[in-house]
Amino acid sequence: MKNLNFLDKVVFLINSVVALLSLLSYGIYYVPPKTFALISVLSLSVPLLIILNIIFVVFWLLKLKKQLILSLLVLAVGYNYVASFYKFSTQESSNSEDTFTLMSYNVRLFNLYHWIEEDSIPSKIQDFITEKTPSILCFQEYDSAAALDFKSYPYKHQTNTSSSKNSELAILSKYKIINSGFINFSNSANSAIYADILIKSDTIRVYNVHLQSSGINPNVESLDKEQSNKLLKRLSRTFKAQQSQAELVANHVVKSPHKVLLCGDFNNTVYSYVYRILKGDLLDAFDASGNGFGRTFNFRYFPVRIDFILADERYNVWNHFRNYTVPYSDHFPILTELTLHQ
Repeated sequence: MKNLNFLDKVVFLINSVVALLSLLSYGIYYVPPKTFALISVLSLSVPLLIILNIIFVVFWLLKLKKQLILSLLVLAVGYNYVASFYKFSTQESSNSEDTFTLMSYNVRLFNLYHWIEEDSIPSKIQDFITEKTPSILCFQEYDSAAALDFKSYPYKHQTNTSSSKNSELAILSKYKIINSGFINFSNSANSAIYADILIKSDTIRVYNVHLQSSGINPNVESLDKEQSNKLLKRLSRTFKAQQSQAELVANHVVKSPHKVLLCGDFNNTVYSYVYRILKGDLLDAFDASGNGFGRTFNFRYFPVRIDFILADERYNVWNHFRNYTVPYSDHFPILTELTLHQ
């Protein structure tokens, strides 16, 4: 610090705070929200903290100052977090006859309440899906009343449409669904569903999950102190609910008699406790064959990945993963190609 001018000392102080917050955020992955709910909120800031540490490394490097070591060490300690933030992968489609594709998409009720000022959003979503033609399609915030025709999917399992309070989920398949079920979350409009799907001689179980949402408007420009306090309390309650929901789904998954695919809108990031619980021994398709930031949510300030496809390690998921930044919802669809191991 002796060789630093006043401005550099201020920068290094900020750098030190960011480094400390980064190390704390790494630990959130292992801390149940029910134990430290407020601290769990820090997991949402990991992408920003990674970016800031990279900026500090570049800043000190240009100045040829040894202070770059601090953020460099922080990035090294969190290597797995940094590696999940941006991927460099080659993507090649498989020619295997045992290959199929799965898409997960939160369609926000097909723009029912005109969040996007365009009347053709439902038909654009339908055209997009028709073009990509996934073998299995998992919708979150589905609207069964929408006048859409997915006739290329003869098999379907969805949540009970009789309750207007519940957020609908649907699994559409080109392959036969031979069994299905529901996982209800207490005191919540969210839930999970699953379907056992017969592909040739193999049966797979597909879970479609929609965890508790905080209801935060991502376009809010600023929050005063009172609003910030309310926001933290709301996020704390949300993360606690998500923990219970994730544990419920994870316990169901481990009892599955079939190989598992788990996808959906987790409403939380790859750095969170709920992601760790749901992932378990499954493979993250984006980590295996994704490219770039893997952004799945239309958040203005930095890339956020809160939608996932997780696969049993007995699948080959090294072939192909895509996230499509089509402007038809507040979420972006994700698709992966999978090959069954016989």
